[in-house]
Amino acid sequence: MTAAAFVSLPDRIRGITAETVGDLQRGYLADQAHAVAALARLRRGAGKQIQQVPDLWGLIDTGPLHTPVQEGGRPPREEDLTRAEDAVHVAVTLWALHQQSRGTGMHQPHRTEAPAGLGGAVRRLMPAGDIDETVLKRLVRAGHAPDLPALAVRLREIVLLLRRADITLDYALLAEQLYRWQQPGGRDTVRRAWARSFHAHRPPRPPAADAGNPAAAAL
Repeated sequence: MTAAAFVSLPDRIRGITAETVGDLQRGYLADQAHAVAALARLRRGAGKQIQQVPDLWGLIDTGPLHTPVQEGGRPPREEDLTRAEDAVHVAVTLWALHQQSRGTGMHQPHRTEAPAGLGGAVRRLMPAGDIDETVLKRLVRAGHAPDLPALAVRLREIVLLLRRADITLDYALLAEQLYRWQQPGGRDTVRRAWARSFHAHRPPRPPAADAGNPAAAAL
């Protein structure tokens, strides 16, 4: 095995989450029985700690997290594995809650031309050109949660709003951020990323008037 085959723990977290959610989302939208059943089980874990829902064990393959991060190296430290497993669990169960009864995929990868970070998703809940202070406070409260269990509960409240408005989110990116949030000094980094995503969001531009149609141009 070459060194190129080894990836960082945050990248593995993102990859595992993207693969798990992507596979289940495709299956759910295709009305495949196993995916529908898995989503029903997973969404019951949204906002709960992994040890509180042992019936979910085995639904998410976190085996790749245990591989050494470099050739000849040791597996990740126990505390880092715990943080990684918790981050994946929170992200996947929140996605399952978000996806419930939706006919389109609620997990969408973040792209420059189509941002899907948490801050941008919260901004999309607000009217264009206006700030909804009540909604903004939910994001601020999430960023200042005292620990991951409290953060998971506060994110659950936001996800319910996103589901109601059919607003998508990149859950692989969220999983990576949840891992970093648990690292020393990581909370400030993640809060900054959420704030940047919030302020970077731009509402879609209305279609330009038809220059060849004087009536349309006059509107």
